[in-house]
Amino acid sequence: MTKYSDLLADWLVSLGYTHCFFVAGGNIMHLLESCSHKLTCIPVVHEVAAGIAAEYFNEVHLGSKAFALVTAGPGLTNIVTALAGAYLESRELLVIGGQVKVADLSRSKVRQRGIQEIDGIAIAAPITERSQLIECILDRATFAALTYSGAHGRKAPVFLEIPLDIQGAQVDEAALNTPIPTFAPDFPPIPESVIDHLGRRIIGSKRPVILLGAGIDRAATADLQHQLAKTGVPIMLTWNAMDRLDADHPMYFGRPNTWGMRYANILLQQADLLIALGTRLSLQQSGFNWQNFIPAGEIIHVDCDQAGDANFILKSLAAASLGDHADWLAFCREVRAALPLVEPVNHTCEGFLNPYVFAEKLSNLATADDLVIPCSSGSAFTVMMQTFAQKYGQRIVTNKGLASMGYGLSGAIGAAFAGRPRRTILVEGDGGFTQNLQELGTVHANALNLKIFLFDDNGYASIRMTQRNYFDGRYVGCDLETGLGLPNWELLFPAYSIPVMRIGPGFESDPTFLAAFNEPGAYAFLVHIDPTQTYFPKITSRITASGSMESNPLHLMTPDLDAETSAKVFRYLA
Repeated sequence: MTKYSDLLADWLVSLGYTHCFFVAGGNIMHLLESCSHKLTCIPVVHEVAAGIAAEYFNEVHLGSKAFALVTAGPGLTNIVTALAGAYLESRELLVIGGQVKVADLSRSKVRQRGIQEIDGIAIAAPITERSQLIECILDRATFAALTYSGAHGRKAPVFLEIPLDIQGAQVDEAALNTPIPTFAPDFPPIPESVIDHLGRRIIGSKRPVILLGAGIDRAATADLQHQLAKTGVPIMLTWNAMDRLDADHPMYFGRPNTWGMRYANILLQQADLLIALGTRLSLQQSGFNWQNFIPAGEIIHVDCDQAGDANFILKSLAAASLGDHADWLAFCREVRAALPLVEPVNHTCEGFLNPYVFAEKLSNLATADDLVIPCSSGSAFTVMMQTFAQKYGQRIVTNKGLASMGYGLSGAIGAAFAGRPRRTILVEGDGGFTQNLQELGTVHANALNLKIFLFDDNGYASIRMTQRNYFDGRYVGCDLETGLGLPNWELLFPAYSIPVMRIGPGFESDPTFLAAFNEPGAYAFLVHIDPTQTYFPKITSRITASGSMESNPLHLMTPDLDAETSAKVFRYLA
């Protein structure tokens, strides 16, 4: 006879899991002990960090997988944000939670019977592919099917809640080790006629654009780099697909978005045909003024769902002859050359580092082997998305759907474990970083090769900007002066035995900085950002008389272009 939790640990290993991020607790004591013998188990300080780290570990796609292990009650409630973020981004995340003994379950008759008991299944159900209480012994085939349900097709989190007595039960190993079945393919086959139709549509168009989202696998674009260069069709990337092509790829023309690259937005809006593959085309992608998205063109949208495999379509189009679009390509290059990513319009006081210049210089310093985590919200995030020039081979991971503050450090920890000994680079604002700064202990305890760039601008820059632009500078809870408590960073990092250095203009050629940046281990760099820094270009919105918001279309970013430049770059827009 074997303890069931020992068997579960063996099964997890056989399913490809190598790492477990966890916070210990009484209701997972059997599972934790069993997993500690079979997997690399990494303790974190807070459960949300376990979920985010596991998500990012899996998302860098370097060959192994991680899951999160949390106890009952607060263990589950603390990880809900990570479940929601992975759900919105269609990402794999297995969370195994403990629960009170089966006999102690309240089963909704009272609010609580067992210690720390809460109905985790009901809480997790809306943001998971599968949320299931395992209140009886399952065999390997059934357990494998539960984990498989979130790892293939349109991916999503899976939450499995296992009561303490089930974990510790003595079971017959031979009877439960049923073979893992062969699961059905992720997507139904796409008829050849559909591919032919798409190819003809591109050939017949004058200004086609292909937009790749995160539903396009890194492995797919890795195999297609040279073929895509020969298509003669401009390719753009969503933020979550930022690393599918490098910035120097001959068909790459930027990252359009509500906070996107101005030249990419302008070009996208002049397309007469948009082939959108593996992207949900959310409002952030189309702009809040979605009625004027692709105003003079048609959209063919293939998401990563049961309509078909977007990767197969991309591979088929890359192998096809898609016609001659030399004039359109020449225009795209002309517009890109006319609109630099770092615009001179932004105001930066003397002695501070222009954040756009910082991102530009950092992208020059980063190598093709780096893992880059540009956080998930706020000014640090949008600056990186607008300016950072990615290199082929880098892994770049963010979580823009939920756009939660506090994702950066936990995500960087997951990426750093997955990519060891590769360097991981984190860029995050001081406001977001503060929300999960306790995980600096995890960084130090595990000697991670992590370089932290912290935008030190005295609080919530994006909130401060909103309050300045829409409410006449009525600042509320956005910085130290309005009551937002932030640490003294020069004291905080050394408290975790992590060295810290403040950087400013010219950092990219400072020998002391370069030595710290290139040496193994953890290091924090305080990016000296002006609290009054402006962040342009951007889509401007107005508060209407009714109190609602009205936004410009994607191509009309603030500030306006001068008449001569406008005449050059808006050739196909009325």
